[in-house]
Amino acid sequence: MSARYRAVSWTPHKKKYDLVLAVACVAFVAIFVGVSLIVNRPPNEISPPILLLRALGTLAIVLLHVILAIGPIARLWPRTTFLLANRRHLGVTTFLVAGMHAMLVYGFYGGFGTQNPILAVLVRPDGGVGFEFLGFLALLILLMMAATSHDFWLAFLGHQVWKAMHMMVYVAYVLIIAHVVWGVLQTESSLLYPVLLALGALTLTTLHLIAGVREWRRDSNNPTASDDGWIDIGDTADIPDKRARVVCIGRGERVAVFRDGSSLTALSNVCAHQGGPLGEGEIIDGCATCPWHGYQYRPHNGQSPPPFTEKIPTYELRIRGGRVEVNPSANAPGTPTTPVTIPESANP
Repeated sequence: MSARYRAVSWTPHKKKYDLVLAVACVAFVAIFVGVSLIVNRPPNEISPPILLLRALGTLAIVLLHVILAIGPIARLWPRTTFLLANRRHLGVTTFLVAGMHAMLVYGFYGGFGTQNPILAVLVRPDGGVGFEFLGFLALLILLMMAATSHDFWLAFLGHQVWKAMHMMVYVAYVLIIAHVVWGVLQTESSLLYPVLLALGALTLTTLHLIAGVREWRRDSNNPTASDDGWIDIGDTADIPDKRARVVCIGRGERVAVFRDGSSLTALSNVCAHQGGPLGEGEIIDGCATCPWHGYQYRPHNGQSPPPFTEKIPTYELRIRGGRVEVNPSANAPGTPTTPVTIPESANP
C-alpha cells in the first residue's frame, strides 16, 4: 500500500518488549475474568462473554492511560525517556484490544437479530444514538492512528501533520471516558470503577499540567539579544561535554547548542522524525542523537549520516568574552556551518 516501504527492524529489544506486552495483556484479561467469576457468584453471576468484553474494555482504558502518561513523565524525569521508544507498539495494541472489545459487543448485543449488528448496537429504536456511538468514534480514531503508525506515513505526511493527527488521541480519550460514564457506570452499583476512572483522569491531568507549566517557564526566560541581534545563551562552561544547552530564542523556537570536546555547534531542537527534543539527547558516534527514537544528525550541518536523508536547520554561533551567542536566523535545513572552538583558557 506504499510507494516506498521500509521494513520494520525487529530488534531483540522490540521482540522482548512485544512479548512482555502480549503476556501482560493476556494475564490482565485472565485475572479480570477469573476474579469476577469468583466474586460474582450465583444468583449474581455474570455470563463469561460479558466478563470478557468488560475485561477487554478495561484493558484498553488502562493501556490508554499508560500511553498518555508516558509523555509528561518523560518530560519530568529524563531517565524515563526510553519509555518513548516503543510507544507506538502500545498504541497499536490498544487499538487491537479495543477492536476485540467492540467485536464482542456487536456480536453479543447485535448479532442475534435481523438488523445489521453495528446498526443494532449504535442506533436506538427511536433513531437516536447512545453511549455506544461515543465508543465507536473513539475506535475510529484509534484505527486511524494505528493505520498510520508506520514510519512511511510519518515521512509521507511530515512530522507536523502526522503529530497533529496523532494528537487526536486526546479526543479519543475524552470519548472513551464519556462512553464509560454514560454506559456501564449507569448500572454499576460499586464505587470502585468510578473512583479508579476519576483517579486515572486526575493523574493524567496533573502530570500534563505540571509538565506544561515547566516547559512554559523555561520558554518564558528568553535570553537577551546584543545590539546586532545575536542572542546570548550563556557561558561556555554552562554547556556540558557531549550534551546540549537548549534555549528559546523567541516565538516558541528552540535551539540546541551541542558541545563535543572544545567544539560548539547549534541545531534546531526539533527532530525531523517525530518532533522530539533533540537537545535533550547527547553526542553519540559524533552525531547529535534524539532521545526519543535515536535519530542522528551531524552537528555541523544538521544532516543525518547516509543512507538516511533527514535534515534540520542549523544556526551560526560565536563566542564573545567567554559568552556563547547564536544568530536567531535559522539556516536552511542541512546547511553546513563552521563549528566554534572554545578557547583553551575557558576549556578545563
